[in-house]
Amino acid sequence: MSRLQADHLYKVFGRRPDDAVRRLEAGAGRDELRGEGTTAAVIDASFSVEPGQIFVVMGLSGSGKSTLLRMLNGLLEPTSGHVLFDGQDLTALSPRALREIRSNKISMVFQHFALFPHRSVLENAAYGLEVQGVARAEREKRATEALELAGLTGWENSWPDELSGGMQQRVGLARALATDADLLLMDESFSALDPLIRRDMQDQLLELQSRLKKTIVFITHDLNEAMRLGDKIAVMRDGKIVQTGSAEDILVTPANDYVASFTQDVDRSRVLTAGAVMADPDSALGTEADDGKVIRTAQDVLDAAPATVSADTPIIELFTPCSTSGVGVAVTDAEGDLIGVVPRARLLAVLGEPMTPGADATPEADAPPEPGATPVPAQTRKEVTAGA
Repeated sequence: MSRLQADHLYKVFGRRPDDAVRRLEAGAGRDELRGEGTTAAVIDASFSVEPGQIFVVMGLSGSGKSTLLRMLNGLLEPTSGHVLFDGQDLTALSPRALREIRSNKISMVFQHFALFPHRSVLENAAYGLEVQGVARAEREKRATEALELAGLTGWENSWPDELSGGMQQRVGLARALATDADLLLMDESFSALDPLIRRDMQDQLLELQSRLKKTIVFITHDLNEAMRLGDKIAVMRDGKIVQTGSAEDILVTPANDYVASFTQDVDRSRVLTAGAVMADPDSALGTEADDGKVIRTAQDVLDAAPATVSADTPIIELFTPCSTSGVGVAVTDAEGDLIGVVPRARLLAVLGEPMTPGADATPEADAPPEPGATPVPAQTRKEVTAGA
């Protein structure tokens, strides 16, 4: 079962919102409604988040991503649609029951830290537990453990204004972790930080996630950040989700020109993996190894390959072995069985232009792919190495 599910969510501000939803469902445009004094912030958003997954919602300012996030924990009531958390419909709960869910099962990390200046670092980290009514000794113990996870051991008695911006954001993250919530909602949490500190916080989040396996919805306007953090990414434009998929899906097969424009400056070699670009192992059969022997079996491929890698290896690590041999790099599974090969020609080809928008993607409309678009096989995204 999905941990979190959004089912046809709409959020309309202004007059007669229910009528606006009906018009949107019938095909009315966002600009048409805006001209009448009604703002459609989120339009028919649907997605699911699996347990332990980082789900990134990416879009420019005004795309509706922060409004969408606030509907996920009930800070904003949807005009239409439902939010299901562990199978429970949050939109059907009473205000009291919803507050209980927010206090115990859902935590939020804000963009601008939201720390209390008159409370120590420890007291700030323990605040969510205080709201829950946890006894002081227990909440200080759990807050101390959360600060240790966030790399702030020794700063417990400091004041927020004694900390750098990155350290203050770590306190906000520790406060969310201290409650041991099942779901973390992070709204542009790193965007106010300097680039180096921001990258350090991304590293911290990935390291924590490797140990804690939280379910996270992360909002950002930065594509590189989305691709580095996201197991799955939803791209928003004008209130709509225009594509959902892994970083590789979005980079290799953008749903439309809008998504393609986002990806044109991304270093593909650090995002794409061997599993995303590999060819079928049979494609190597019948070719000649460097020693002139004909490759006839999977074992021949493994013996002749200049290197053997796993499916989640970034392709930047394949260039050196591919440059030393005419045989493709072998890709194997956890048991060491051959699952694919990455020939030099294929490696170079995937560094070219993105594929035709719409091919093998989740588009805004169910339009067929353009003729001639041949999608590269995509695997679930793994952690991306530095530089994405």
